Amino acid sequence: MTGVKVLVTRLDPNLPLPTYSKGGDAGADLVARVDVTLAPGERALVPTGISIALPNGYVALVHPRSGLAIKHGVTMVNAPGTVDAGYRGELQIILINHDPKESVTFKRGDRIAQLVIQQVERAEFVEVENLPGSGRGTDGFGSTGR
Repeated sequence: MTGVKVLVTRLDPNLPLPTYSKGGDAGADLVARVDVTLAPGERALVPTGISIALPNGYVALVHPRSGLAIKHGVTMVNAPGTVDAGYRGELQIILINHDPKESVTFKRGDRIAQLVIQQVERAEFVEVENLPGSGRGTDGFGSTGR
């Protein structure tokens, strides 16, 4: 299966390109370019050693790794992170350690996040006096459950 071509520049030639671990995976693994230790409650901006060029009409969404969340309490502050098609800087991940007691260390080359590429639509925002009705209406924030 052929996907959309995403141009990648390695800012560190010794680190791998984003790779899919298994066939059918939606997210390609991103790795840390530097060693970093996060104390409980601490966050850090972790560089990945790559920059990308997406075609117009696409976005890269950076998602946390579920294994890091369950094993270490580590996730991303702004999940998912949005990489717009026009951005050309290094991809960097804002990691946070939610574990109340234990620090966690990532070594250079450790997998820290996943990159999902999606096609997006540009919206045309049209102002109206009233919105059309719906089954939900204005109910929100837990209105569909208990």
